Amino acid sequence: MRSVTLLILSVLFFSAARSQLCTGSLGDPVAFISFGSGPGSQGPALSGGNTNYTFSPGCPNDGSYNITNLSFGCFGSSWHTLVGDHTPNDVGGFFMLVNASAAPGIFYTDTVTNLCGNTIYEFSSFIMNVMKPTACNGTGIQPDLTFTIETLAGTPLITYNTNNIPPTDQPEWKQYGTFLTTPSGVAAVVIKIVNNAPGGCGNDLAIDDIQFRPCGPKLDAGIDGFTKTDTSFCEGDTRTFILRAQYSAGYTNPRLQWQVSDETENWLDIPGATTTTYIRTATNRGTYRYRLLIAEGNNIFTSCRIASKPISFIVTPPAFVQATNYVFGCLGSPVPFAASGANKFEWTGPNGFTSNIRDPVLKSVQFRDSGLYIVKGTTFNGCVGYDSTYLQVFLNAKVSVTSPVSTCEGIPVTLNSSGGYKIKWDPSQGLNNDTIANPVVTNPRENTSYKIIVFNQFGCFDTATVRVNVLRLPKADAGPDLKMLKGRPIRLKSSVSGSDIAFTWSPVTDMLNSASVTPSVNPPVDTRYRLTVTSNAGCGTISDEMQISVLEKIKVPNTFTPNGDGYNDVWQIDLLDLFENSLIEVYNTGGQLVHRNVGYTRPWDGTRNGKPVVAGTYYYVIDLKANADKLTGYVTIIR
Repeated sequence: MRSVTLLILSVLFFSAARSQLCTGSLGDPVAFISFGSGPGSQGPALSGGNTNYTFSPGCPNDGSYNITNLSFGCFGSSWHTLVGDHTPNDVGGFFMLVNASAAPGIFYTDTVTNLCGNTIYEFSSFIMNVMKPTACNGTGIQPDLTFTIETLAGTPLITYNTNNIPPTDQPEWKQYGTFLTTPSGVAAVVIKIVNNAPGGCGNDLAIDDIQFRPCGPKLDAGIDGFTKTDTSFCEGDTRTFILRAQYSAGYTNPRLQWQVSDETENWLDIPGATTTTYIRTATNRGTYRYRLLIAEGNNIFTSCRIASKPISFIVTPPAFVQATNYVFGCLGSPVPFAASGANKFEWTGPNGFTSNIRDPVLKSVQFRDSGLYIVKGTTFNGCVGYDSTYLQVFLNAKVSVTSPVSTCEGIPVTLNSSGGYKIKWDPSQGLNNDTIANPVVTNPRENTSYKIIVFNQFGCFDTATVRVNVLRLPKADAGPDLKMLKGRPIRLKSSVSGSDIAFTWSPVTDMLNSASVTPSVNPPVDTRYRLTVTSNAGCGTISDEMQISVLEKIKVPNTFTPNGDGYNDVWQIDLLDLFENSLIEVYNTGGQLVHRNVGYTRPWDGTRNGKPVVAGTYYYVIDLKANADKLTGYVTIIR
């Protein structure tokens, strides 16, 4: 009659889907085979009694396995990359990576102990087809496993087949399993996992978390008045809560036991809590989880008991609110407050001040704002805390300066300020002292703005800026000495610079525009010109001279030596550059044109098309294009 009852319970507690898993309530695992864990990626080999496959670290070949938590780049990356095992948060946890043998057969065996007779158990494991769908040209062999559970004497209890386990686009662990009823007196069974698929390309898998868990009628637990099985509240809440459970039919002599877990998930029996209800009283802060166990008779004291899903109570401490320890303000300046330790804040203070932001600011503090400020903080859980800070308001600092200040380049100048108790100038470069009221800029070269920060005895500060305008010293450049053709005016190549300057030329005789920085001159004889520049701002006077050499005619050299010695290497014709449209042509003795230049852009270097011409005599024709006779003659190249 007992076996009939268990059969009926089996129908009630298990689904008929691909994995025949418990739909009632489960107990803690009696057996949990996770293949261990370790600090590296490689685990140890299994004992000889667990498998007849060959241990092969890395990517195992046919008929081999590995214990690892990393599978990477196997067989041309035709396998999925696996990082970690199935169990969440199992740092360094290993799994068994299997490359099935060509011949079907048993590849894993293990023994499970500490079972109870006449008890329904869920047996399951998480399995993954590690082959990618594109492997083996999309025709890879799919793993097909059979789980066999038998007594130590070899009597089969149940056989379960997974059927083909198809590949997935991404790594995916799937739970496969079945259930069985242990015969009376049977406390241990043998698990055998058989590979049914033939060998070839494919039939590669990972397996993890093989477990036995007792299964029983549905057992539900909750909190009276709550729709959820978890709640949180603040420390100091003195309410009591009624935990209530109910279970489905199926037990002849049910026994109950409430448990509570500590922070490490270590479940402890609550003495005397053996009914469907439990009254929870106030506790200190912490996380508390409760569950109800149920079992048939004295099985309540064994591993065969069933557990409800946990009920969680999170007791949080009061809000640990912290405000700025001490605040001072300077009259008329903004004053910030700051708080932390909560999610919602409420400030109150003198002069009717209120705020509901965490870090409020008094934009322009007055003496009447001095006093105690209190902040109330509330957490997401509604826990409240308080803190306070005191604001003291002081007179503000006031600085006055003289700005702007002008000086000549390189001439020291003093910055003037007043109103300081403690002073700092920025930038400090170029100042003889950056912490005094009237520092000296010792060698001013560029326009610079100096910022002064003045503190009073209360720590309040004020700022101002002094602009130093640097006047550039006068500079005169009369230009290079020049040669000119008598009767043809020439423009001087002069320049001036400086701040607020005036300039004069001397002499101005034969100067066509003495008010120009670059005047044209036409002296009949050699003349020396002086350019004088004066600073109207009192930054001094400076002069420079240049020489005009007056030539009666253009002199054409009749020899040059283009041998690269740096002396007389080109045919240099003075004054020819004054005739912008002049045409120069040079011929060899055979009448061939070897050089042509318009405007005399550069002297001839004795080459034709980039190659040196032979040494000898050449004839030239120079047309000045200025209603003047052409210049003709010869020039000799000596190498």
